[in-house]
Amino acid sequence: MAAPKRGRNASAQSKPGRSLALILIAIVALTGGMFASGHTTPRLGIDLAGGTSITLRAVPEDGNEAAINKTNMDTAVSIMERRVNGLGVSESEVQTQGDRNIIVNIPKGTNSKQARDQVGTTAKLYFRPVLATEPTGGAATPSPSGSPSASPSASGKATDKASPSASASAGATTPSASATTQGRAVTDALKADPTPSGSASGSPSASGSPSATSPSASGAGADGDAQAAYAALDCSKESARNKAGDGSKPEDTTVGCGEIQGVWYKYLLGPAAVDGTEVKKAQAVYDTQSGAGWKVQMDFTGEGDKKFADITGKLAQNPSPQNQFGIVLDGQVVSSPFVSQAITGGNAEISGSFTQQEAQGLANMLSYGALPLTFKEDSVTTVTAALGGEQLEAGLIAGAIGLALVVLYLVVYYRGLSLVAIASLLISAALTYVIMSLLGPAIGFALNLPAVCGAIVAIGITADSFIVYFERVRDEIREGRSLRPAVERAWPRARRTILVSDFVSFLAAAVLFIVTVGKVQGFAFTLGLTTVLDVVVVFFFTKPLLTLLARRKFFADGHTWSGLDPKRLGARPPLRRTRRPAAGPVETKEA
Repeated sequence: MAAPKRGRNASAQSKPGRSLALILIAIVALTGGMFASGHTTPRLGIDLAGGTSITLRAVPEDGNEAAINKTNMDTAVSIMERRVNGLGVSESEVQTQGDRNIIVNIPKGTNSKQARDQVGTTAKLYFRPVLATEPTGGAATPSPSGSPSASPSASGKATDKASPSASASAGATTPSASATTQGRAVTDALKADPTPSGSASGSPSASGSPSATSPSASGAGADGDAQAAYAALDCSKESARNKAGDGSKPEDTTVGCGEIQGVWYKYLLGPAAVDGTEVKKAQAVYDTQSGAGWKVQMDFTGEGDKKFADITGKLAQNPSPQNQFGIVLDGQVVSSPFVSQAITGGNAEISGSFTQQEAQGLANMLSYGALPLTFKEDSVTTVTAALGGEQLEAGLIAGAIGLALVVLYLVVYYRGLSLVAIASLLISAALTYVIMSLLGPAIGFALNLPAVCGAIVAIGITADSFIVYFERVRDEIREGRSLRPAVERAWPRARRTILVSDFVSFLAAAVLFIVTVGKVQGFAFTLGLTTVLDVVVVFFFTKPLLTLLARRKFFADGHTWSGLDPKRLGARPPLRRTRRPAAGPVETKEA
């Protein structure tokens, strides 16, 4: 009887329990991590859990149709993806549709309003000096305590404090001003000098000392149109907020609206001093040392550093509110810090009564630049969880039917040997479920309907690996070998076939993942993941388990219900070893 090879391979074969223990320990560890993380179920995509689908249409600016091209559309998709990811959204989809439409799918559980506000916003971001500001309607109320103010720290960074009158690190106090005095100041400023500022960079001139009736030169750029727009602006109305600043250019004096602790303020804003594209990086951080809470840290480009130092140096000479700069996003003032001295060094911090969501939202706006095109929201569709639940239920039913058919086939054809295959399928399913649950919070993976289809297809791929090995074993038995040597001799051949087959499946999944977008990637990712797990299960569970069972009398003796009965398989007579004749002289007969 032929025996398996001795040595290193034989040693591994004699201790299959190690491999089984290893994979079971891995399952226990992963399951423990799943429960420890609190994510005990896979995240569901928009088509299963529900969510929001937004259709955005690119519109030409100033009739420039040539700007709507593939390059600009691809750039817009890339920026939108970064914005959505910056909100902490997972399994979002941003893709083009036709020549000028972009579809954004945002799964349930995300602040869809915040996403809508940021994703399709053209995001023309500017840092503009504040000439005047007051609550909507001109009520004579003081600035709210939540109004952000900026003062430099020892390192030269701007620190935004939750006080209308901020103190600098040197101890100087920035004067505060009520809305009434601010309103009078801007009126006097407009009367005093209605001509635009001649500053090439758009930053206010430093000439002139500030006073209530003779404001700093930062107000000198206001013209009659801006005065009329500011006087008429009512930021309590959404329609007015949406139109504030429409049509203004970076070099123009304009108006804008901003919300501070639930109160809407209107702003008169000077020419842009710094462009949003000159912000190299922005991030939300929590200040654990001073207890100031959430703040936004900004890093500027070289050119942006010079401009920011220039504007803050000039604004620091002015009284409130003309020592503020407004961070203006498409006409809306998202932040308006005070300044008490020039901020140099290429970085700054904005802090105040920020929540984590507000700080991250502001950092997101500052980080991801301006879209190359203007987009209009064509439609917003809400996908209900009920529809997603029906789809998920249908997918699970299809998966259960497929699994049941595979199990039925294995039981009928392989009988007792099917226990090995069913146990391997269960181990594979457990690993897939736990890993998908962990990948949700880890990399943002979410299970969508195509991904469910990929998991269903994987059932057949996994079962195919078992069948390849079983058939190799049965071929060895047909040649007259007993079960234990048959299991070991069949493995090298089956292993090669399984690896080649799984490699082809994984390669197809990888190519599909790379060249496709959207939901198809979910199918490809799941297919690739389950293919890798198939190799792990076959090597560390199926093969060792079959090695152990081959030592049991039920299987080793070829019981009728074992699926390995030599008679049913048409085995040849047992192979026997034969001795070769000893070498010696050969006698020949003479004729």
